[in-house]
Amino acid sequence: MPNLTRVVIALGGNALQESGSPATAEEQLRVVTKTCETLADISCQGYEIAIVHGNGPQVGRILLASEYAKDVTPAMPFDVCGAMSQGYIGYHIQQSLRKELHKRNRHVPVATIVTQVVVDKDDEAFKNPTKPIGLFYSKEESDEIARDKGFVMKEDSGRGWRRVVPSPMPKAIVEVDTIERLWSSTIVIMCGGGGIPVIEDGEGGYTGVAAVIDKDLAAERLAEAINADILLILTEVEKVAINFNKPDQKNLSEISCDEAKKYMAEGHFAPGSMLPKVKAAVMFAESKPGRKSIITSLYSANEALKGESGTLIR
Repeated sequence: MPNLTRVVIALGGNALQESGSPATAEEQLRVVTKTCETLADISCQGYEIAIVHGNGPQVGRILLASEYAKDVTPAMPFDVCGAMSQGYIGYHIQQSLRKELHKRNRHVPVATIVTQVVVDKDDEAFKNPTKPIGLFYSKEESDEIARDKGFVMKEDSGRGWRRVVPSPMPKAIVEVDTIERLWSSTIVIMCGGGGIPVIEDGEGGYTGVAAVIDKDLAAERLAEAINADILLILTEVEKVAINFNKPDQKNLSEISCDEAKKYMAEGHFAPGSMLPKVKAAVMFAESKPGRKSIITSLYSANEALKGESGTLIR
């Protein structure tokens, strides 16, 4: 049997919920069902795929529920909330994708792996937490929480004070051997939300930490680890652009890694939006000759794989 092209797909937030929607479980399932039509089409074209997804709103809701219930039951640690979000988002994807594959007479198992991602305990991100999570508080409440729980609290865009956690770089994926065993027979969903951040405990195991790993960087780490051919990052726009939302906006169809680095240095990409996607794309494209990264919209994915849409980074 010939070797098939390996593709790691990183799903953006619009693949799980519509902008401005209440994002109930039912609403998420409806959006995911539509997303899985695209994923099933990609699989039916003969690509071997693995799926990585975000979890920002979902893990925030789980954390919020845990905080509201703290008077009757102990609050869940952040790493546990991340694991919970991986489970229920993965469940929605695997349920919907299996159904879409069945419609296309393609009978391939789909499985979710609750994934731990190793980070460096000495990562500089731990000294400067930047990722806001959970509830908004007044300054007085924030000071009390910081004093009582030792959380780092920062003001967030004039809306109040929130807990912030580090966003360290992913170093290794604990369950990577599992996906290698499953790869040729199963579509695997893993590294949800960037993976559960863990540090080595010195005894052959791992300990969860309160942090958030960028899901695009986690997808890049996974793509390298399983020797993928393509990193496909799906977002809300068809192509990466410079001078975005300005009169001189320029959409990019193909750029080199050096060009991408130049545009990053010039500040063309927003830190919380396109920047980590371009950074991950460059890292993967540079990691080994012949590898390529594609950034495009969810519904342009099939065309982008054919070279007819999206932004290609070589």
